[in-house]
Amino acid sequence: MVPSAMSDTPLDYASSGVDIDAEGVAVASLVGALSASVRQKGEFGAPVPLPGGFGGIIEFGENRLALATDGVGSKLMIANDLRKYQGVGIDCVAMNVNDLLCVGAEPIAFVDYIAVPKTDPATHAIIGASLAEACKRARITLAGGETATLPGIVTELDLSGTALGWFPKGDEITGENLEAGDIIIGLPSSGIHSNGYTLVRAILERSGCSLIEKSPFDPEHPHRNIERFEEGDITLGEILLNPTRIYVDPLIDLIKDCRDGIGPCKISDLKAMAHITGGGLSNLLRLHDSLGWHIDSPLPILPEFLWLANNGSVNDREMHRTFNMGMGMTIAVSKDAAGSVESWLSKRLPGCKRVGFVHDEGRKVTHINPEIIFEHY
Repeated sequence: MVPSAMSDTPLDYASSGVDIDAEGVAVASLVGALSASVRQKGEFGAPVPLPGGFGGIIEFGENRLALATDGVGSKLMIANDLRKYQGVGIDCVAMNVNDLLCVGAEPIAFVDYIAVPKTDPATHAIIGASLAEACKRARITLAGGETATLPGIVTELDLSGTALGWFPKGDEITGENLEAGDIIIGLPSSGIHSNGYTLVRAILERSGCSLIEKSPFDPEHPHRNIERFEEGDITLGEILLNPTRIYVDPLIDLIKDCRDGIGPCKISDLKAMAHITGGGLSNLLRLHDSLGWHIDSPLPILPEFLWLANNGSVNDREMHRTFNMGMGMTIAVSKDAAGSVESWLSKRLPGCKRVGFVHDEGRKVTHINPEIIFEHY
């Protein structure tokens, strides 16, 4: 449970500037206004509809290509304030390749886009090194990019990118074959990742804490490290800028081994994956039209989330709607295969464990905490 609040006025994502529900309506309006593809079924590049929306899929002969595009978001405002960019390239790549994993695609290449008000070679060198490290972790090629100097349009550095992946035709992972009784396995996050930072900044302002001073809470946790780019005490800024975890290792190895018949289960036992980003646990609702999800044994909440909830008077539901709360990715597997998959994953990424199950009692996400319930994404 999130601890009791310290302030009388609760903060939430909408009041801090981002309304997730309104954003969903806006995205639906955009998608509804898009024209149909000029590429027809059977042609390279023709669209392949897949549920979930974690990646765009197109035909490519006997294979399928997957594309994902995303940016670092307002986490960059903290990086800009501190002039600390060592982790932002990792964030940018992670937000894209982790989405590709959710359709069963192996990421293979990435391109970046950097917009700045003024060119700074030293900053670009740091970001370049960060992108290179991210591509190493994701096992992908940095295939190119673009830098735009846009005084008057942008006021501080912004970073986004696009990732390309692939999977064999017919081997997509979509959630279509989910059934009641399937087991949900959670993979631990490395921190806040790259979502909810408008609310983070509002809470930071209320708290009066400094980004450059020692953390006001103990950041230690057995299943994550704070990546250090300087010596001394771990600062609050370092915790808030801790890079997003990239899940290519171990998930691509799991998918490949299962496809090749040498994994802990059959490929058909891997039912669905969800990247827990903006929207928190409601992301699970993207995976099936009628089934529900119950989290009865959640991963431990990381200490920064407890600090945010306490200092922002943010209730449990809003915290789980905005943040990953310590679980950055989920995978749903057949009940009979759950034990072997959990064991296989936990050996490669400590902290992975069963967190819940799929049910047929209505399309909603419920939780051991009765305050946490979501009926729409």
